[in-house]
Order: sequence, then structure tokens, then C-alpha cells
Amino acid sequence: MSFVIYLSRRARTLRLLGFAAIVLVIFYLLATYDKDSSNLSNFRLSKGLTKNGQSSDKASPQLVSTLGNFEPKELEDKDGPGEKGAPHHLQPSQQNDAAQSESDYGMNIACSDEISLDRTILDTRLEECKRWDYPTDLPTTSVIIVFHNEGWSVLLRTVHSVLNRTPKYILKEILLVDDFSDKENLKYELEKYIEQFDGTVRLIRNTQREGLIRTRSRGAVEAKGEVIVFLDAHCEVNTNWLPPLLAPIYKDRTTMTVPIIDGIDHKTFEYRPVYGEDRHFRGIFEWGMLYKENEVPERELRTRKHNSEPYNSPTHAGGLFAIDRKYFLEIGSYDPGLLVWGGENFELSFKIWQCGGSIKWVPCSRVGHVYRSFMPYNFGKLAQKKKGSLITINYKRVIETWFDEKYKRFFYTREPMARFLDMGDISKQLALKDRLGCKSFQWYMDNIAYDVLDKFPELPPNLHFGELRSVAVGKCLDTLGHGPPSLMAVQHCHGFGNNQLIRLNAKGQLGVGERCIEADAQGIKLAFCRLGTVDGPWIYDEDSHTIMHRVHKKCMALHPQTSHLSLMPCDVNNAFQQWLFKQLTPKW
Repeated sequence: MSFVIYLSRRARTLRLLGFAAIVLVIFYLLATYDKDSSNLSNFRLSKGLTKNGQSSDKASPQLVSTLGNFEPKELEDKDGPGEKGAPHHLQPSQQNDAAQSESDYGMNIACSDEISLDRTILDTRLEECKRWDYPTDLPTTSVIIVFHNEGWSVLLRTVHSVLNRTPKYILKEILLVDDFSDKENLKYELEKYIEQFDGTVRLIRNTQREGLIRTRSRGAVEAKGEVIVFLDAHCEVNTNWLPPLLAPIYKDRTTMTVPIIDGIDHKTFEYRPVYGEDRHFRGIFEWGMLYKENEVPERELRTRKHNSEPYNSPTHAGGLFAIDRKYFLEIGSYDPGLLVWGGENFELSFKIWQCGGSIKWVPCSRVGHVYRSFMPYNFGKLAQKKKGSLITINYKRVIETWFDEKYKRFFYTREPMARFLDMGDISKQLALKDRLGCKSFQWYMDNIAYDVLDKFPELPPNLHFGELRSVAVGKCLDTLGHGPPSLMAVQHCHGFGNNQLIRLNAKGQLGVGERCIEADAQGIKLAFCRLGTVDGPWIYDEDSHTIMHRVHKKCMALHPQTSHLSLMPCDVNNAFQQWLFKQLTPKW
């Protein structure tokens, strides 16, 4: 009996020990699972993601009631030329120096030289911008500044403004990339000057002129930061400019961000906002691929909770933006077939949107930019091997890569001479587009750039394009290089198009470039086209060769003595009212 009891007790003990072992294993597994899950969750949150891969509120900027976490606690208050962004005016005795510097640089460097490299500027942001808290573990950043024969003080004020207004632990470097400058002070003197920054400012140089586009791509390859920010060499960044640019990229590495650009006057260096405080704008384009801006549609504004939050934009002006460095390189950076500058903003915009990324304009990031009075240098050897307009060649590469056939027709309607341009081989760009699985341009127009057609509708085909010659005198209709509104004239027919390239479309619109030809009591005029329209008042009679204004019921006429262009009662037998279209072929 005692033996049986002993066996029973032993069995119970074994069962209890087994149960305890199972419990211990379960506790161990649970403890291990919780620990791993916590680590995974923390990792995802540090990257701006929750457990299910969605954006985390903790990683997002937060609007607070106090001053934001990156806002300066004290504001500088200095007096001196140009301080607080005020205009600086030179003395009458200095006007010759001012004129010479504008001729050399396209801006008044003589004025800039008298302004501190560390000057203060107005904070042009919305008041709400001062109350954002941003994640503190934002990606490190390389600010890339490409320059060619830039004015000394303007270039270095760009550098100083970045150093003065950027969190030091985020700023990996400022990378200056010299596109083969030949001005003496940009050689050894510049190298010596930047030594004071202990490696934060680096300088690399091209061994031959490459142009803005290729030089920026080189800068991206050489950069050390996780994010790259491209700035032109004549900028001044504003208060707390960088964290708002980085926060959207921190959450989604396929986002490109663009600051709101303020203006810096090229004569007085006055710093002032370009846009009204209560209105937001975004980048679009017209069918000749000229960059335009449009007020942000209500459809886009409704996606945001706060007025100062970033918003989607179809494109950007090109000079200033931030992007994840690895992502920029993964999508091919800039098309290496694009020459010097022009069109690269569209190429990058279409590529980002159609291939799964996004572009956001950031109201809380403001950067001032000097708009030159003219381009002070030529393209040198870069232009020698290409015939025709380099910028239009670039546009052609972009539209042939990214547009659908329907939209390509609109470009060639607006720029008919582009058909004759040699754009080079785009097979690698088309292969990249296929490899990235990019969407159609129709998708882009329907979902992203839906407001383009409000301002720039689909273009009807041209009935005629080329020179418009007067039968009476054999001279051609010409804008004389003037902007609208201005009187048209007739000049010797030079055969190069440009000011004499006239288009008549199927809806009666006479056009030159992006402008229209209208008529009033003063005469035949170059005018701004009415936004949102593609029609016009002109009817060309193929038999009599007269051009009648359908509203006034009169014909375009050339005065026999004064050569003034005006509307006169139609006379089909009068050679001074007869005009011939001559389609052009390039002379290059």
C-alpha cells in the first residue's frame, strides 16, 4: 500500500515539474517575443513607420502651442547695409562700378560687396510655421552648391547663411562644386577662405566645363549626407529652413521637397517675399515647356489640416530642392544627355511622379534667390556640337521620354521647329522608365497635374507655321524682340524663325512662342494669350491670301508709306493685304 502511495506521489511530482517546465518555456517565449517586438517597433518608429508599415504620428511634425523645437530662442538685431533684408543703395560715385559688375555677373556685385556675409533677413514664414516640432533624428544633409564664375560675396553669403541657420548636427557638409571657373578669386583664395570651417565646407572642381545639370549629378555622387539639398550659388536661406524640408523625406524617402522661394533684388539685394501670405502656389507648365505657377487647387488644399503644411506640386522651378541621396541615384539622377541647363526640372519631376515618388512644396521652408538680369556667360564648347537651341533640345529629350503620343503632339504644335532637332539617343532613359515600372503621362495629368489644362488647354493643330510674308514688300511679320503688349512690324526675312515664327491654329489663333497676335485701334499687336483659351479671331483665305479679323470684319494690312500694320476694310486685290505662309526648314 505504501509503495502505491509512493508511486502516486512521484507521478504527481513529475506532472507538476513538467507543468512548471512548460510554464517556464511559455514565459520565456513571451518575454522574448515582447522584447523582439518592442525592438522592431522602435526601429520602425525611428524610421517613421508603425508596426503595420504606415506613417507614425510620433514621427510626424507636431503643431504645438509654444515655440517649435528647432526655432531660434533669440533673434539677431544688427544694423548695417542690407541688414534685415533692406535694400542697399550705392553712392552716385559708385554707379560705374555697379554697372560694370552687373555687366560681368548679371547682378550688382558692387552692392553685394558692401553687405555683410552674415546679414540678417526678414523672417517671411507664416506665423504658424514657428510652432512646429520636428523629429530630432532627421537625416544628415549635404548642401550642394554648383557655381561658375560666381560673384565672391554672393557665393559666400549663400554659404554663411546655411552655416548660420542650420542645426549643426544635421548639416553633414556644404559641398561647393566649381564648374571650371576662371576668375582668380575663385581659385586659391576660395580654397584658403573655406579652411576656417574645419572641413564642413568642401570644394571640388570640374576639369572642364560640364554645365549645371551634369555638375549637380557629380555633386550627388560625391556628397556624404543621407539627404542632398541643391541650392543655387546666389541664395540666402531663411530661419529654420531645413527641418521642414527634411521631415517629409524622413517619413518617405521617395519624396522630394521644395522650399518657397523669396526674391532678392539683383540691384539692391533687398530680400522680399514673392507670394502673398494667404495664398499658396505650385509649379506647372505650358505646352512649349515653359515653367509656370498656379494657385494651389482646392482639391489639394483639402488634403491638409493646417495652412502651413506641405502640399503636392506637379513640378518645380529646378534650382532649389531636397531629396534622399540614394533615391536620387537609384532613379538615375538627371538624364546625362541633358546639356548645360534647362528642362532638368521637368525631367526629374515627371520621373519622380510617374515612377512612384512625390514632390511637395514646403511653406515653412523659405529661401531667398537672386534672379539675374541676364545670363552673364555662354555655354562655350558645350554648345559647339549641337545645332539649334540647346534648351529646346533638352525639352525634346524630356517629352520624348516621358510624354504619351497625344501630349507630344501639343509640344510640337507649340514648338514646330523642334521636330528638326537632334536630341541624341534616349534608349537608356526609356529602359530606365521600363525598369522602374513608371506610369503613363495620362495618369500624371489625371492625378497630379490636373490643373494644367485649366490654364493651358489641349492645343488644336496648326494650319500653318513659319514666316508670314507680305506679298507687297517681301518682308516678314516680326515681334522685334519686344514683349507684350507691343506693336508688330515687318522686317527682312532671316529664315531662322524665332521672332518671325508665326503659327495659325485650326481655331483661329495667331501665335508667336507663348504669345498671341491681336488687333485694336492702334494696330496689330503682340499680346498675352487669354489663359484657358486656344482660339482666336483670325481667318486665313487660302485663295486671296488675306487674313481677316472675324470680329472687326477687317483684314490685316501694311501701310504702303509708313509700314504700319493695322486692320483695314478687306480688299482681295490689294497686295498690301496679302500674306503668304512659308514653312521653315532649319539653317543649322
